[in-house]
Amino acid sequence: MSRVGRTPIPVPSGVEVTIASGQVAVKGPRGVLAREVPPAITIRQEGDELICERPDDDRQNRAMHGLTRALVNNMVVGVTQGFTKELEIVGVGYRATPKSAGSLELALGFSHPVWVEAPEGVTFECPSSTQIVVSGIDKELVGQVAANIRKLRKPEPYKGKGVRYKDERIMRKAGKTAK
Repeated sequence: MSRVGRTPIPVPSGVEVTIASGQVAVKGPRGVLAREVPPAITIRQEGDELICERPDDDRQNRAMHGLTRALVNNMVVGVTQGFTKELEIVGVGYRATPKSAGSLELALGFSHPVWVEAPEGVTFECPSSTQIVVSGIDKELVGQVAANIRKLRKPEPYKGKGVRYKDERIMRKAGKTAK
């Protein structure tokens, strides 16, 4: 059996889980998240734990078992603690400036500023002009927004300039050698 799939999901106090036909909704202090569950996977609540079960050892059911458990666990963690992704901007003149209503203005070496709008449920913070913190309750959405910001100017291998994740290592290449 799947080690991930058979691990029970702890539900902390203050979190309300609603399990309907093919739908799981989690309500907590930070917000509400809902997701559809594959029809073969059943989720039941026993006390303060959620348990995911699969009907048989079919290949598709085995794959969905661990995935469904991980997604529901991320929903529970998101409504209690939330998720963050930290980005760093490296380069002369490269900077991030937070603007009103959840938007971000980025200077990334183009001839124009790049504007990034935060989708609903995601917030931007800039502790300094070269750091961006993307936070929210939906892990998938936070990761996608951070990846979209990184995609605007990927780190290049010669000088390392660009937008990177905080702990990301860039493999540097040697430049041309003169004779």
